[in-house]
Amino acid sequence: MVPFSRFEAKTLLKLTGPIMLAQLTQTMMYFVDTVMAGRFSATDMAALAVASGLWLPVVLTLQGLLLALTPIVAQYYGSRQTEPVSHFTLQSLYLGMLLAGLLFILMLFADIPIGMLNMEPELRDKTLQYLYYVSWGLFPAAGYIVIRNLFEGIGNTKASMWISFVGILVNIPANYIFIYGKLGMPALGGAGCGIATSLVFLAMFVAMLIYGWYSRTTRPYRHWPKQLSANIKDIWYIVCLGTPIAFSIFFEVTLFACIPLAIVHLGPIVVAGHQVANNYSALVFMLPLSFGLATTIRVGHLVGQQNNRELKTAISTALCMAIFMSFFIACFTFFMRTYVASLYSTNPAVIAMASSLLILACFYQLSDAIQVVSACALRGMKITKPVFYITLFAYWPIGFGLGAVLGLTDWLVQPMGAHGFWIGIIIGLSTAAIMLAVILRKHIKRIDNEIAHAANTGSLG
Repeated sequence: MVPFSRFEAKTLLKLTGPIMLAQLTQTMMYFVDTVMAGRFSATDMAALAVASGLWLPVVLTLQGLLLALTPIVAQYYGSRQTEPVSHFTLQSLYLGMLLAGLLFILMLFADIPIGMLNMEPELRDKTLQYLYYVSWGLFPAAGYIVIRNLFEGIGNTKASMWISFVGILVNIPANYIFIYGKLGMPALGGAGCGIATSLVFLAMFVAMLIYGWYSRTTRPYRHWPKQLSANIKDIWYIVCLGTPIAFSIFFEVTLFACIPLAIVHLGPIVVAGHQVANNYSALVFMLPLSFGLATTIRVGHLVGQQNNRELKTAISTALCMAIFMSFFIACFTFFMRTYVASLYSTNPAVIAMASSLLILACFYQLSDAIQVVSACALRGMKITKPVFYITLFAYWPIGFGLGAVLGLTDWLVQPMGAHGFWIGIIIGLSTAAIMLAVILRKHIKRIDNEIAHAANTGSLG
């Protein structure tokens, strides 16, 4: 690795700051959902947790497939080509709406997997209500994700930041109205969060379109591409690049989201405690994730410029920054765990359960930071298949598999419940971090060889 670069640190921070605020704001929306549903009842919080086990993998798989647009746009932006940017954005929009339609149909059959779970009738009904309402938000969500990826690909990360503020301004009053039954609406409890979430996606999509129409940064791309019809070849290219990204996200998200489905038989208190720890972990994960997303953009720009020396510097700087952040998060989580848990619930049993799980969360912060930045750096170089295989192996056979053994069986120790699953998470994320770091190091060595070759031929970029 090359030394830490202050220039690259400033460049990454400039990209990271707005991304971080956007990610934190959007995660805060789910925090608001969890808190407001939890204040209504523990059952409503548990319903939100169980529903998230199905909803989050669906929407994040959609997001992952469309994330392929970011490195595509970033590399064309780095090489100063405008026509392909407009073209691939339109093709991504076609793909996004198709995927939203397919996923919407899939969500109509959510009662099948939910019906297989051993859960109380009231909890099941609230879960299905939430899933029905939130599925309507898939279409505006797809449009918002595509336009956001365009902005981030050209280096304008402030757009998603401003639009995320619009989202939370819609989310809080919408939750209040539909959870507690205000302004003549029925009191839906946690299921009302589903309506609020759909309205948030709609508001953010419309706001992003308006922002894009008037923003100076999109002026070179604010024209119809030469081909308005769907290009099957280019859509398939996006699918091939985005599918490993989507499944990588899917494997990690389901590692967390499927735990409530596995421990639902242990009762609402255990599920709610896991939900608190999981929601907080997702909130603080936005910090290293933001560095990773900024790294994808920066790497894409430098690949487009064919600037290998600066590319290597940017990757090492991003890793250093993410590692520093992970130590800060771990320390903060350990010392503030009880206070954090009390923000989510007033139930002493839920607070105690969540606090104990947050101690375990401290142990995977370093590995989580390394794996996300490594994966995002590879994504910026359009290297996505190795990430797919690594996350599949590390998150499921190791992470969830070992977690299930520790949490639900007496094969190794007495059943540990939710704690066993969180130990599995620690081991799974650590495995992923080591393997991704090895792959990234291999490609950095390739970059070193290219730099040396360019220096020998007098054509160093």
